[in-house]
Amino acid sequence: MQEFAPPPTFPALVTTLRAAGCVFAEDEAELLLSAAADPAELAVMLERRTAGFPLEHVIGWAEFCGLRFAVDPGVFVPRRRTELLVRQAASLAPDRAVVVDLCCGTGALGRALTSSLPEAELHAADVDPAAVRCARRNVGAGGTVYEGDLFAPLPRSLRGKVDVLLANVPYVPTDDVELLPAEARVHEPRVALDGGSDGLDVMRRVVAEANDWLAPGGSMLVETSERQAARAAETVGSGGLVARVVDSEELYATVVIGTRPR
Repeated sequence: MQEFAPPPTFPALVTTLRAAGCVFAEDEAELLLSAAADPAELAVMLERRTAGFPLEHVIGWAEFCGLRFAVDPGVFVPRRRTELLVRQAASLAPDRAVVVDLCCGTGALGRALTSSLPEAELHAADVDPAAVRCARRNVGAGGTVYEGDLFAPLPRSLRGKVDVLLANVPYVPTDDVELLPAEARVHEPRVALDGGSDGLDVMRRVVAEANDWLAPGGSMLVETSERQAARAAETVGSGGLVARVVDSEELYATVVIGTRPR
C-alpha cells in the first residue's frame, strides 16, 4: 500500500520559505495554505515559490488597492507602490471620467480607479498578448482592453477627450534590468521592465502624444524612480503639460503628473 507524505504544517512552510529567502515567510505561508485546494497542490505551489516564481504567479492573484486581481504566469505583477498613482488619479478624476490605462498589464490600475467611479469610461491597452488576456478577465464588462503599442489601438474618437491617462510605463534603465530580483528579471516580461538607456524612453513616447489625447484640464500620471523624477518632470513639461512630482515615503513611490492647460 502506497504511503503519502503528510501535508506540510504551517511552521514547516514558514521554515522552507524563509530558507528560500522569502522575507515575509509567515504571510506567504498563510496565502499558500488558503490558495491550495489540497496537499498535492500545496506541494506544487511551495515548490514553484521556492524555485523563485513570484508569489502572485503561484497563487494566481494579487491584492491591489484593496481589490483582488488575477495575475497570469508571465504577466507583470502590480506593485503596492503603484497605489500612489491610482490615489493621485482618483483625486483628479471627475465622476464621469474617460480613463485610459496604457501598458495596463493585468488591468489593475484602470480597474481599481474606475471601481470608485461608477460612471467612468475605461479603455486599457498593452502590447503583450498575455497581459491583454489577463486584463480582459480583470476588467470584464467594466471597460475595453485593446492589444497594441501605446495609443495605436485606441479608438480615434478618444482624442482630446481623455480625463485621466494612466501610463505605468517601464522605467528601469536597460543596464539595471540585470540587477533586478530574479522574480522580476526571470518571470516577468522584459517589455514591462526595460525603459531604455535612461529608463525614460517609453515615457517620452507617451508624452509625445499625450497632449493630443487629453481633454483640456486632463492629466497624465506616470510612475518613476526618485532619481529620475526631475528629468521625467522636465520631459513631461516639454510636451506642453504642466508637470508636478508627488512622492510617498510610506510606499517608497514617485509619480509625475502632467496636466493639459484648459
